Amino acid sequence: MNPRTIDVQQFLDDHRFSAFQWAILVLCFFVVAVDGLDTAAMGFIAPSLVSEWSVTKAALAPVMSAALFGLAIGALTAGPLADKYGRKKVIVASALIFGLASLSSAACWSLWSLTGFRFLTGLGLGAAMPNTVTLMSEYAPRGRRALLSTLMFCGFTLGSASSGFVASHIIPAYGWRSLLVVGGVLPIILVVFLAIILPESVRFLVCKGAPADRVAKILRRICAKTDFTNIAFTVPEDIGAQSESSIKALFRHDNTTGTLLLWITYFMGLVVVYLLTGWLPTLMKEAGVPMAQAAVVTGMFMFGSTFGTVLMGWLMDRINNHLVMGVSYAAAALCVVAIGIHPGEVALLRVLVFAAGFAMGAQTSMVILAAQFYQTQYRATGVSWMLGIGRFGGILGASMGGVLMTLGWDFRTIFFGLAVPAVLAAVAIGLKGIYYAHRPTALPVGPATVAELEMH
Repeated sequence: MNPRTIDVQQFLDDHRFSAFQWAILVLCFFVVAVDGLDTAAMGFIAPSLVSEWSVTKAALAPVMSAALFGLAIGALTAGPLADKYGRKKVIVASALIFGLASLSSAACWSLWSLTGFRFLTGLGLGAAMPNTVTLMSEYAPRGRRALLSTLMFCGFTLGSASSGFVASHIIPAYGWRSLLVVGGVLPIILVVFLAIILPESVRFLVCKGAPADRVAKILRRICAKTDFTNIAFTVPEDIGAQSESSIKALFRHDNTTGTLLLWITYFMGLVVVYLLTGWLPTLMKEAGVPMAQAAVVTGMFMFGSTFGTVLMGWLMDRINNHLVMGVSYAAAALCVVAIGIHPGEVALLRVLVFAAGFAMGAQTSMVILAAQFYQTQYRATGVSWMLGIGRFGGILGASMGGVLMTLGWDFRTIFFGLAVPAVLAAVAIGLKGIYYAHRPTALPVGPATVAELEMH
């Protein structure tokens, strides 16, 4: 007797979003939240390092960018590993790595030791983020994929924003090392829950030819009433493409243009994010604003980004994704210019920085756009390589602040210049939308791909 077939994506679409899927979302949310907290930490630690270790701002550039180099390398390597060995294994391992490395950073004794530990922290951070996004997108129904993935990814912006508020309370009381201790303990605790509760992606398991019983065991946690007797599972893609190199696939099947434009957009967006969040506290302190207030103003960027990201996720399930992104990046450019015009007005800066973060919610939503663009067999690679290449934009932004200040650039000039990469991001994502407007997909068409392709 021939087995019945179940398309796992259609199964997810036909059933309500279960408590089990909510648990996946919450766990991934906490992974990216501690990721965001730790990533933003150096921006709040930098002023204390300048005072305690008597170093120049330019000397902090390697420390500020070390984790970003690690993030880039971690992302570039983790995607292919996750497409080969599974999303869960990479997520658990990466959370453990960045937790232990962050704790080690708190015990460092010099700029170079801190630089080394921050690089190791970045390796773990860079591996975690793209795979949580990939896993969540592969457990979400099509019609709610952008919104649910965006809600999960809001953990990053909330974690980054929380870093500012936590820093403003614990650094004055316990010193800068305390923030790194918090950023190390939380992911280590989280690893236990990830190992026990988090499942592997069912789409990944089907693509890898896992036993039907293993897939059925996971899907029963979504709908226990379904009869999985004599079942064969399929995905809405051509599984035969899985033997292809996941990295090469990013530049085949008409993917090349989309891949490059995704990279450019994310790169430019991170220049904005990391220069603003990494150096705004120091810039404001030099303008005479107390450090506690500067940290709160900077935290408003990430809170704004959280609300903006949720709205964009909602819009992306309803209207053209590229239009949403393009308009958001253009609005961010205007907000950055407005910030530059009002360097010392703390109350107004809170509003403007919140608005800039709201508009830059597009940056967070880019991972959703990438996850929808690529096929299951190389989705983790596509998302992680966009994040990895983009991290070099973060490195540039994190390094530029100290260099530009050393060259004598003032608050206004720096923020006027920061509008340029925001405009370039808007142009790049707009061009991607135009290029693929009359191309239904960049993916190889398999026998069951039509419904999936309509989502692109």
